[in-house]
Amino acid sequence: METGEILGLLDLTLLDREADEVALEGLCNLANKHRPAAVCVFPEHAPLVGSMLDDGIALAVVAGGFPEGSSSPEGIADDVRAAVSSGAEEVDCVLEPRDEGDFPGEAELAKLIAMREGSQGCLLKVIVEAPLLGERGLRAVTRMALATGADFVKTCTGKRGICSDEAARIIAYEIGRHCLAFDGEPGLKLSGGVSSKGDAERLIGIVSEQDQSISGPARLRIGSSALLGELMD
Repeated sequence: METGEILGLLDLTLLDREADEVALEGLCNLANKHRPAAVCVFPEHAPLVGSMLDDGIALAVVAGGFPEGSSSPEGIADDVRAAVSSGAEEVDCVLEPRDEGDFPGEAELAKLIAMREGSQGCLLKVIVEAPLLGERGLRAVTRMALATGADFVKTCTGKRGICSDEAARIIAYEIGRHCLAFDGEPGLKLSGGVSSKGDAERLIGIVSEQDQSISGPARLRIGSSALLGELMD
């Protein structure tokens, strides 16, 4: 796969609350030079980053708790609205897993609705923290996220485990299954430990095996802070 194709799928990420203006400017300079799909930062950094990004590179913001998701639907909705107000065009929001038999249940449904309503038309990526879930839970929560209008299902934050081949396979299958029954073309964001071109190519191949239509930045993203440097080397 050509380097430029992978770059076009990249959500270039800097999630460091202590990042200063120099670091954020450096991030934007890299983005403007190499043209990833989006740049992803904390809400407090969004106004500055948004002012420095060239047109055509989306500003993505994490909201609703990161890396651990908020327990309050009302709090999630407020955080997502604040992210939108900060200039975000895309919102990445953690749906916190529970190690209980009824997961996902009414509590998760309420949170997902809050994310969708709070995002006010922005592209919504729901982070399902696949490393903390078994197969049943991962399939069920992916289906629920898609049913409530998620634009992307994102594998994980990368803070509590990495994106496994099996997680990529399961989520891609569930997205394809959803598209057979419902309108819309939701996407998949591969995140967590995707630090080399080989990682990216392997995971993209797994997704394509499940559904070849999950391709291009409108439906497939890679969240990484390290991948750009490796690709340039």
